[in-house]
Amino acid sequence: MADQHDDLIRILCVDDHPVVRQGIAAVLASDPLLEVVAEATTGENAIEAFRQHGPDITLLDLHLPDLSGVEVIAAIRQHRADARIVVLTTEAGDAQIQRCLEAGAVGYVLKGVAMAELLEILRAVHRGERRIPGAVASRVAAHLADPPLTYRETQIVRLIAEGHRNKEIAAQLAISDETVKMHVKHLMEKLGANDRTHAVTIAIRRGFISV
Repeated sequence: MADQHDDLIRILCVDDHPVVRQGIAAVLASDPLLEVVAEATTGENAIEAFRQHGPDITLLDLHLPDLSGVEVIAAIRQHRADARIVVLTTEAGDAQIQRCLEAGAVGYVLKGVAMAELLEILRAVHRGERRIPGAVASRVAAHLADPPLTYRETQIVRLIAEGHRNKEIAAQLAISDETVKMHVKHLMEKLGANDRTHAVTIAIRRGFISV
């Protein structure tokens, strides 16, 4: 006879806020087929917990104190290519969503989702499905035709957000003032921004940078 635990969906819960993490664990505990086998508060802890426990699903917040969510996804997938990772976050920017999916996440859910929907998503992912709720998918679809920011453009808009002027950016990146101006012009065109402040606002909203 099969062990009664054979059908359990074993979950690693990663979130650096204790109250949020405990709340998520309580929600998962309401389903007799779900079991939280480990919790983690940092990216490094999450990677180690995954290696130690080998969960069926990793439920991952993106706001961690050491590594980015994308880095954690990539590291876990490098350890096990078929790892099932579901992002559970407040980050709704299309660029952030796209990066997570490209890194290997099989689900992307916004915090505030109904409990029943979250549980259904986890069961579906365990069956081998990818689950991207409509509200999340529509954010990505709305910008599919938009040109992405390059790595250098992302660096520059992040430095602008930190309050640096062109000369300071040029010095930090070891490039000329004119090159900085060119990149600023291009990133503003790509974002459809009216000025530098507007560019930063759009870059944050879409998830190219975070603050």
